[in-house]
Amino acid sequence: MIMMTERPAEGANQALWSSTIAFTVCFAVWTIFSIVGLGVKDQLGLNETEFGLLIGTPILTGSLTRVVLGVWADQFGGRRVFAGVMIAAAIATFLTSYAHTYEQLLIAALGVGIAGGSFSVGVTYVSKFYPKEKQGLALGIFGAGNVGAAVTKFLAPFVMVAMGWQAVAQIWAGAIGLTAVLFLLFTKEDPEQRGRAKSGHKAASMGNQLAVLKNLQVWRFALYYFFVFGAFVALALWLPRYLMGVYNLDVKTAGMLAAFYSVPASLFRIYGGKLSDRYGARSVLYVTFAISVLCTFMLSYPPTTYIIEGVRGRSPSAPKWASSRSWSPSSCSASS
Repeated sequence: MIMMTERPAEGANQALWSSTIAFTVCFAVWTIFSIVGLGVKDQLGLNETEFGLLIGTPILTGSLTRVVLGVWADQFGGRRVFAGVMIAAAIATFLTSYAHTYEQLLIAALGVGIAGGSFSVGVTYVSKFYPKEKQGLALGIFGAGNVGAAVTKFLAPFVMVAMGWQAVAQIWAGAIGLTAVLFLLFTKEDPEQRGRAKSGHKAASMGNQLAVLKNLQVWRFALYYFFVFGAFVALALWLPRYLMGVYNLDVKTAGMLAAFYSVPASLFRIYGGKLSDRYGARSVLYVTFAISVLCTFMLSYPPTTYIIEGVRGRSPSAPKWASSRSWSPSSCSASS
């Protein structure tokens, strides 16, 4: 028996690639404080706690607004909501360059965080063009827009050193504003939205859509996402500061090294989506958890020296490597 599979809706590829590019720009803006924050820290003399709060504030806004923005994408169409998110983020990012105090920067960071809400909008928009059996790969390609974090880490340090952190905010604001206009020009409404427009039917109310929160499975998957994506964003934001503080690197070198973390993590989303289509999302997720635990343990393990001696202590004739060992996550060498 030949199994017939549904084909993607008209304009699917255009919607997918346009949304992926738009999400890349949004993610670049969302993580802008990972680099801009370094300039602000030096200018205002912030301590580590204040710096951490500053770079984490956009993540808070982006995470909380995703629920509402996702519902709006269902109700009003992902295309229009996506463009609206980018325009709002462009305004907030541009105004960030005029902030002069820490309090003003925190308020600006709340506005910049709107860019992070684009994820739920894009997922809603793109998924409606593809049948269920092809959504894994499609959403994996869209999710690769996380590579925008690498774009910021690679380019923003050079702009900041040459022109100041305010210029970074203004240029990134212009980029996301232009992307919003191009997105509207090159995309169409999703099939569901077009169908409702023809039939005159209304979308489900926000109350009806939020009823899924009564399902325990939704909260369980939210917890999974909290750990995997939360860990990615946390490391993406903190790595430049960590590399500068621990290894005394300049901001340009730290940014480029941090970009090498973001690029493979983002591109693997594509293959992860394909694996999910083939083996199931739960199986792939459990393997991801296991690898993540191992890698983050190695990253967090402090440099350590182990000394092993026999019952009678170190033998005078024994070589040093036989009686002492020094180990760290990045090296294994003898300790004198």
